[in-house]
Amino acid sequence: MEALSFNSLSVALDKLARRVSCKHDRCSLSKKKSLTCCQGSGNAIKSTVPKDRSVSVCANQSSALIDTGSMVRSPNGKSPAEICVKDLVPYAGHTHSLVEMDDGIGIVRFLRGKRFFITGATGFLAKVLVEKILRTVPDVGKIFLLMKAKDKEAGMARLSSEIIYSELFKGLQQTYGKSYEAFMLSKLIPVVGDISESNLGLGDALVDFIANEVDIIVNSAANTTFDERYDVAIDVNTKGPYHLMSFAKRCSQLKVFLQVSTAYVNGQRQGKIMEKPFCMGDSIVRESYSAEPPTSLPQLDVESEIHLALESKKALEDHAVAQKMKELGLNRAKKFGWQDTYVFTKAMGEMIIDDMRGEVPVIIIRPSVIESTIKEPFPGWMEGNRMMDPIILYYGKGQLTGFLVDPDGVIDVVPADMVVNATLAAIARHGMAGKSGINIYQIASSVVNPLVFQDLARLLYEHYNISPCLDSKGRPIPVPLMKLFTSMDEFSAYLSGDASQRSELRAMTSNSKLSKKLEIVCRRSVEQAKKLANIYEPYTFYRGRFDNSNTKRLMEKMSEEEKRRFGFDVGSIDWKDYIINIHIPGLRWHVMKERRTFS
Repeated sequence: MEALSFNSLSVALDKLARRVSCKHDRCSLSKKKSLTCCQGSGNAIKSTVPKDRSVSVCANQSSALIDTGSMVRSPNGKSPAEICVKDLVPYAGHTHSLVEMDDGIGIVRFLRGKRFFITGATGFLAKVLVEKILRTVPDVGKIFLLMKAKDKEAGMARLSSEIIYSELFKGLQQTYGKSYEAFMLSKLIPVVGDISESNLGLGDALVDFIANEVDIIVNSAANTTFDERYDVAIDVNTKGPYHLMSFAKRCSQLKVFLQVSTAYVNGQRQGKIMEKPFCMGDSIVRESYSAEPPTSLPQLDVESEIHLALESKKALEDHAVAQKMKELGLNRAKKFGWQDTYVFTKAMGEMIIDDMRGEVPVIIIRPSVIESTIKEPFPGWMEGNRMMDPIILYYGKGQLTGFLVDPDGVIDVVPADMVVNATLAAIARHGMAGKSGINIYQIASSVVNPLVFQDLARLLYEHYNISPCLDSKGRPIPVPLMKLFTSMDEFSAYLSGDASQRSELRAMTSNSKLSKKLEIVCRRSVEQAKKLANIYEPYTFYRGRFDNSNTKRLMEKMSEEEKRRFGFDVGSIDWKDYIINIHIPGLRWHVMKERRTFS
């Protein structure tokens, strides 16, 4: 077995953990595969891993962090078994009173003491998940967070800036006050690695240690770019699940493996789409035949697709790789019945999980378009532009007053906190059952509470009519009711006419520099609008509606208290209130960083 060496951390890391006091100089955790931590001067001590796989570690008094071949343990000198929430006194002496839920699923009861391994840890949804766990189950076990970073110091910096001191966690900061940092560092263990690499980019000894600690795996890592390079998308969305399931097979205490997918893995299926798993080699294009499909239709071979992406990349000149690999991904997706590279590679990832799972209990969560939180930890929080958000922002700025969309079509949206609540309910439900198998949950609104595009357009107009964006001189930007076009020709003609009208305005401008700047902005806006329309067309004219029968049955098993604290009833969403008063304000505040000058 390889030796693990543990070096003292940088000054930056010391600053982060300096305020955390260490009550013990030594700690030990005894198990079949035990860990002994000694914390003292921070001098590097090398140790080997004997046959009983006990690992000796020496580190500074600093936060728990793991990277390839390196590990730093808890800031207070205690082992995971010894750290209790009672050691971390919330601000003003308040303590958490966890409501016991003796009926229902028993979500809180199950999650207590459980140790998580979460990928995509700094992503939008994963952060909402981590915050919810820590807020509702503070006596949860360790949470290992897989993240990319060049080294352990960079990983610690990401943990600090992107999670611990993220605005999302401000409620926990207020709850714990001076104990907040100690609480977070006692729970969160950044693991510097990469899901697209074998062994997750970690050494064998480190993988063995984590594998013997973990109860629950959540794969939230994904490349969500619709037209991503085929090789890049496959690395994360298809090979990533392979590497993670290989890791899961080594986890001796694993209760459940949860894959965060997307409802749109259903590709170009139409009508009511049921919650069914993919089997290896399933092809959407072949499903349209009730009898045996023609031999001319392509057979999907996932292994061959992975090989094709790799070999195609090798065969291309450097300057042509990016564009050609993007084109390859889209062509392969459409050939087998998927609309783009993202959902195609995610579907192949599901196939691999089902093929490899064996006795591992698997949950696949398929949310539709995940948008801002509706309630927790506060309404309207989000990061980055989700699917419909660029359109909303361009419209509010008066740069896009029409779009290519079926007016009677449905945009399937679900708030992030509802997805997280459903995820935790499913984990508890199947984690306690302890049965092998695969369970699919589509968290979607198109069947139970559809949001129609023309209704959305009216809601956008209503919001910006009441709370307009301001131009560079602080003047309100007026917007008309958005025009909805059903063909690309109509939409292109509209964009050309709009650009022509703006050109006339530019001609009236005496300042030549300003006129040229306006021309460039106008041209870019037109190009961006066409690009958005091409990318989104499969979604703005989508004919499928996502059934959520399994999700509703899961909700029915919850107690009333669980429904209050972990609710995910998308049928209860008031779209007018959510869009006008929660989502668009959240988008403007948290993504565009506008000053809160509007209601």
